[in-house]
Amino acid sequence: MATAPAADQARLLDVQALDTRLDQIAHKRSHHPTLARLAELDGQLGDLHASLVASRTAVADLRRELTKAEDDVTQVRERAERNQKRLDSGAVSAKDATALLSENESLAKRQEVLEEIEIDVMERLEAHETALTGVEQAHAALVAAQEEVVAERDAAYAELDGQSRDVAGQRAGAVDGLDAGLVANYEKLRARLGGIAVAALRHGRSEASGMPVSPVELSRIKALGPDELVYCEDTGRLLVRGEDAF
Repeated sequence: MATAPAADQARLLDVQALDTRLDQIAHKRSHHPTLARLAELDGQLGDLHASLVASRTAVADLRRELTKAEDDVTQVRERAERNQKRLDSGAVSAKDATALLSENESLAKRQEVLEEIEIDVMERLEAHETALTGVEQAHAALVAAQEEVVAERDAAYAELDGQSRDVAGQRAGAVDGLDAGLVANYEKLRARLGGIAVAALRHGRSEASGMPVSPVELSRIKALGPDELVYCEDTGRLLVRGEDAF
């Protein structure tokens, strides 16, 4: 489009300021410091989770191994006790008594070996349980830290979202009643030019580029009617002319 009411062009500066504020809020939300911290904590928890699973598995395996070792010792002890009761009863023959005594000697040796195995398993289990406690404490600390950062992020999001709603309401009021073609043109430029579509021309300087407008272009602009649309030569953005344009 080539023309739009000068007053509507001037109002676009307010719309642009509000859109820029909305973009800034969105950027703060998507780049909030808590997000990097949460990503770091997620990585640490992922690494620790593998250690936690491995440690819990080792402890569970050792507990089963200890149960078996205890059962083996119990079985040998009970067998020896039964043999001793038969011997103590005196109701066995000399031959059976000799056999029972021989068996009990073997059982005693077997029990000694099994008790050594039991002690070894108990020591290994104790070491792994201590290690597991450390890993669980570290995991709990990371989870607590994660929950704290999530709460901080959510609080920040709530504040930023509230600001965004307020600015969006102001923006709706600022754009209300503006020339529809001008607004459509503005939105297309915003999408193409990184969010900034309009700036002021002040004292012969384009605030879109930050550079003075060439004398030839400035003369051409001066000759245009107030409703004519003017674009920055360097950036392609709309230039709004106010009383201090030249």
